Amino acid sequence: MDFNQLILSRRSVRKYTDEPVSKAALHSVLEAGLLAPSGKNTHSTEFLTVTDRETLEKLSRSRSMGAAFLKNAPAAVIVLGDHDKTDTWVEDGSLAVSYMQLAAVELGLGSCWIQVRNRMADAEKTTEDYIKELLDLPARFSVLSVLALGTPAVAAKAHRAEDADFGRVHEGYVEA
Repeated sequence: MDFNQLILSRRSVRKYTDEPVSKAALHSVLEAGLLAPSGKNTHSTEFLTVTDRETLEKLSRSRSMGAAFLKNAPAAVIVLGDHDKTDTWVEDGSLAVSYMQLAAVELGLGSCWIQVRNRMADAEKTTEDYIKELLDLPARFSVLSVLALGTPAVAAKAHRAEDADFGRVHEGYVEA
């Protein structure tokens, strides 16, 4: 699949089959994230993989809404930023997740980015604190997102190139 087709085919997938994600496929997805560019080449992003059903179910409760589908995903990658290394950990992690999502498409997998940063698990606890406590993560890490992975249960319709809104592109200045 060429790069433009990858971009058009990438959709957020929230329903997966029961088929496990193979170790080889997970390795390929992680490799893409590890090879993503990072600010000043710091490589501040680290990943924690989860395939255990019980942990996936607990992670599905990490947000007040928007993560419940994780309990039925075969795998997840928790995207961590080492904020002691750089202040660009958010950008570094975002690039890594984008690369991983494109790698997943190429492998026939579906994925969905679950936002963690600045989200709430409930009225009292942030999603990040929930995940850090659940997995006993070191203090130097911030949690950017969770990437759900699996074989899509339903084929999603690809985007169309003609739907790109070039009205959002500005030449030299942006009108007020």
